[in-house]
Amino acid sequence: MDIKNNTANIVSISRVFVAFVAIWLLFTHSLTAYVISLVLTIIAFIMDGVDGYIARKYNQSSELGSVLDIMGDRIVEASYWIVFAVLGMLPAWFPIVCITRAFVTDSIRSVALSKGMTAFGEKSMQSTAWGKFICSSKFMRISYAVAKVAAFVLLIAALLPPYVEIRRVVYFIAVILAYIAIIFCVVRAIPVVWESGKLFDKKD
Repeated sequence: MDIKNNTANIVSISRVFVAFVAIWLLFTHSLTAYVISLVLTIIAFIMDGVDGYIARKYNQSSELGSVLDIMGDRIVEASYWIVFAVLGMLPAWFPIVCITRAFVTDSIRSVALSKGMTAFGEKSMQSTAWGKFICSSKFMRISYAVAKVAAFVLLIAALLPPYVEIRRVVYFIAVILAYIAIIFCVVRAIPVVWESGKLFDKKD
């Protein structure tokens, strides 16, 4: 692999392992481990923006990069939903909804990819204005990312404060953000499903 021309892809893959380390630390039941996990979680999600920046700035955008970016998103997001459910901090249906949505949208997008279309960008499979807004607009993508990252970070932070009342407040806010994030998760899948019919049109 040409490292110089695949920096964005390397970042996309690397952030998955950063997230895995952060998640592993949550099971060590150590205050220091929780702090490191929180920092690594923030880094993992910052890397999600860094890979896209590198791809655009150094002209490394590609279909492979798009696939790796989405794949990394799915693995990292699902892993956090699962671990917080396992820890009893969120209901089990959170990861179930997240994973179901991922299977549905990514199955459809795999068909789109075979027809030369991508999830985002100039070759986006979304053809309607409302579909592009919900799936691709900066507002929707950033809003979803902020709610999701804030929820994960605060759920970890809820393990840190020494005072029970502070933990309760932080946890309460984290759960609200988790609900907002999961709503975004579902809503952003609607255009993908709604516009998928054209992909299976025999006339194509």
